[in-house]
Amino acid sequence: MKNFKIILLTIIGLLIVSCDLDEEPIFLDSEAVYTDINVAKGALDGIYQALTSYNAQERRIFAINGFSGLFTAGKNGGNNVNNINNANLFSLKPTYDADSEAMWGGVYSVIARCNGAIQNIVTVVEPSTSDESGFNDIAGQAYFVRAWSYFSLTRLWGDIPLWLSLPNNENLHLATSPSKEVYAQIIADAEMAATLMNGNFGNGYPKQYAANMLLAKVYMTLATNPNLRADGIGEMDYWQLAYEQAMQVYGQYSLVADYSSLFTDTNENSPESIWELQISQDAANSQMGRNFTPWKYKLGQHFGWLRVSADVHDHHASTYPNDPRLEGTYLHSYNRADNGNLVTVYPSNPGRPNFSKAHPYFFKFTEKDTQHSNQYGDQNLIIYRYGEVLIMLAEISNELDNGQQLGFVTELLSRVGMSPQGAYFGTRDEFREAIMYEYRFEMLGEGEDAHNNRRRGFDYFLNKTILFHNNNPIHNPAVDLTLSTDQSQVMSLPIPLIEINTNDLID
Repeated sequence: MKNFKIILLTIIGLLIVSCDLDEEPIFLDSEAVYTDINVAKGALDGIYQALTSYNAQERRIFAINGFSGLFTAGKNGGNNVNNINNANLFSLKPTYDADSEAMWGGVYSVIARCNGAIQNIVTVVEPSTSDESGFNDIAGQAYFVRAWSYFSLTRLWGDIPLWLSLPNNENLHLATSPSKEVYAQIIADAEMAATLMNGNFGNGYPKQYAANMLLAKVYMTLATNPNLRADGIGEMDYWQLAYEQAMQVYGQYSLVADYSSLFTDTNENSPESIWELQISQDAANSQMGRNFTPWKYKLGQHFGWLRVSADVHDHHASTYPNDPRLEGTYLHSYNRADNGNLVTVYPSNPGRPNFSKAHPYFFKFTEKDTQHSNQYGDQNLIIYRYGEVLIMLAEISNELDNGQQLGFVTELLSRVGMSPQGAYFGTRDEFREAIMYEYRFEMLGEGEDAHNNRRRGFDYFLNKTILFHNNNPIHNPAVDLTLSTDQSQVMSLPIPLIEINTNDLID
């Protein structure tokens, strides 16, 4: 058996990994390596610990949902969000935003831990022992998480620094790499991950299918963005590549019967879950529920900062009346946990008299235990699930015109007793529009909306999200944020100020 080496990544957690370092860093000794599988497993858990941190996840969800054009916050910093920069983010006019900046640092910290594992674990082509298989799986997951992390960053910021090794005095500051180069690295990492991941560590850890799904998402992004494509590979080539990767996942998982159960702590790591982050209340690593849980819905801390725009709810309800996903996604009335009084918001209060009554709450991430008073939640966060794979395959099949698209939609909707809407029986363009909205109905708020809305370019985002909201008959400037129509503002976030101010290679 070959020697396997891994840096003790728990030490890396003591480092500030983003390039905003203002002190001489303590770098790891190259001799701090291990051959013990249990130490390596601890390093893997260290990667996921960083990934479940407040900055890497809660801030990510806040920033992505805020920048999606589908959620709302208190106008001009009032009501529920007490920072005007948050209101700017939700209006698609980002300037300085603390949540997106914190996400930037949090995700780069994850990347640093991945770099340590990738740099120091030796893998074998054909593992013959359980340890060899285990080391391969750990390395594969490190490649996968790094690929996912860079995919998350570049979709929001575009050109970004590309760290592929542990930080040292020579590479502490890096210039941004073109997005095209970042995507090439993401593909290389995800391909390596799909080769190495083997499910060695069982439930709660992603298998190679998560890497296949990531690759499919990347190829779909490249199919619709010619400036990001590798030379000599065209749009239809990427759609075919996306299809091949998504089909690796198809049939490996199944839909749960009850859609709403996906967003409870009683159905974690379900047959539908491809990858979900393991959250422990005891570890105090999640406060996300507070951002979505309505005021006095439960005991303890709760802010209800993020709400769904009323037009998003109405579009869903008009497309699929009586859809069980409506109940699982939106909350429009509840009884206060402290005194039992009824609270009604839109659409229970259709008059929309003020901000507090004008938008439904987002129920997926609301803490369901009304007697739970601890500020830390324990509901896992699903990153990838099988329902999304079916939508992806429907979109891909429509672009390839392979005749399979309606079957995938039907399979998805059968879970909630719905039939495909009429647009699915029309032209390719009509199907495309319907399936892009299907992502919204099925996956709202789960971390992909901002990317799906932009993936097909500015004109699509402008017409299908921004103007759809601004020109909606119920739009009321007194209670609704008006979304920017300026392409320079709405398509990407600005590099965080702390990065610009501390990194001379970025201006």
